[in-house]
Amino acid sequence: MLEGLESLKSAALSIQTSEDPHLIFGKASIVRASYEGRDLSPLWDSLYARASANPADAAVFLDASILLHVLGQKDEAAISQQGALSLSRKYRIRNGQGTGLNVLVFVTAGDFMANTPIEFLLEDSDANILLYYVDADTRDLRNVPEHDVAFVAVGESPANRPVLENLEKLLDGWAGPIMNNAPRLIMELTRDGVVEALKDQPSILVPAVARVSRSAVEQLASGEIEIAAIPGMSSFPVIVRPVGTHAGEGMEKISGPSELSAFLTARAETEFYVTPFIDYSGEDGKFRKQRIAFINGKPYASHLAISDHWMVHYLSAGMAQYADRRAEEASWMADFDSDFAARHARAFEALHRCLGLDYFAIDCAELSDGRLLVFEADVAMIVHSMDPESVFPYKKGPMTKLFAAFEDALQQRAAQATSTATVKSAQVG
Repeated sequence: MLEGLESLKSAALSIQTSEDPHLIFGKASIVRASYEGRDLSPLWDSLYARASANPADAAVFLDASILLHVLGQKDEAAISQQGALSLSRKYRIRNGQGTGLNVLVFVTAGDFMANTPIEFLLEDSDANILLYYVDADTRDLRNVPEHDVAFVAVGESPANRPVLENLEKLLDGWAGPIMNNAPRLIMELTRDGVVEALKDQPSILVPAVARVSRSAVEQLASGEIEIAAIPGMSSFPVIVRPVGTHAGEGMEKISGPSELSAFLTARAETEFYVTPFIDYSGEDGKFRKQRIAFINGKPYASHLAISDHWMVHYLSAGMAQYADRRAEEASWMADFDSDFAARHARAFEALHRCLGLDYFAIDCAELSDGRLLVFEADVAMIVHSMDPESVFPYKKGPMTKLFAAFEDALQQRAAQATSTATVKSAQVG
């Protein structure tokens, strides 16, 4: 604990004395401090002192927004973030010695689910992350910082769609090395878009998704229409969730009209996704959900969550409390390449081919008939290695492998561009 506290103080001092006014702590270090139970008050005190001394210190407001997000103060976090972006659109995170790649990352305003969590993916590297914030009104990319390789990190959401549409235009003709330069493909990672992309793949089941208006859901709740009137639905139970939500927010299993009425009473949204409920429990009655990251088409294990409840989230699944669940996850991660990935090789190949992105992640489960049940595909899923090693010692190896593969992919993309430039230079000569 004392070591963690001193590291925060040391990091704060290094930023205060840095010649780079846009150097920030970033998500990884602040979230890790929270995960490890450190006292965050020294960091808050440091940020407050810096803001008092220099109200134009944009980096302070961006780090403060991250800290406020961690503390669950979403409205205050958004205000602090907007304050930062009104001062600057460029920020830098120095990992390790800062002697590695300079990675230009196109991001946009929002919470932790708005962008690819690249800070977590490169936390153990020596890379410099050059965050460049874009929005629907960004006119050009002429003042981006010098870099070795770029990465499009803006995730799919209704709020981000105008940003991605603009970014698609801005990146048209981009000549430098870049990963995930496919804003249009990212836009298509909606719930219904993923269903459409994977509907003809026999090795994959993506449950039908109907995007319906509130009025239609109200008619269903009141009995004016039957469940079969909703495209792709035949009977209850169904899963209903507001459009644009992630991580289970607002998602409910609905067994009939009365439950639907109660659900609507508590929700104010105007559009919802309706999906048939698929019972993916195992023979022991437990539900298992895997998170897998894809890097240039190759799958990497991120985590396996095991729960008694159909809505599985790692933090609420009790993995830290159940040794048998951790043992199963450890075995799944250790044997991933030779077992799970080999068993679902056709499905994984189809996912890469149909979604077409250099980097993305999925939440999935294994059905009794051998198919892969895909819940969601996105570029902004949280992939990290912050669980305590004392409880989850088996995670270090697989996660280090995943992070190294991501850094290697960036290195290779940068090297390919350098090689191409060399060839072109030789041809000109």
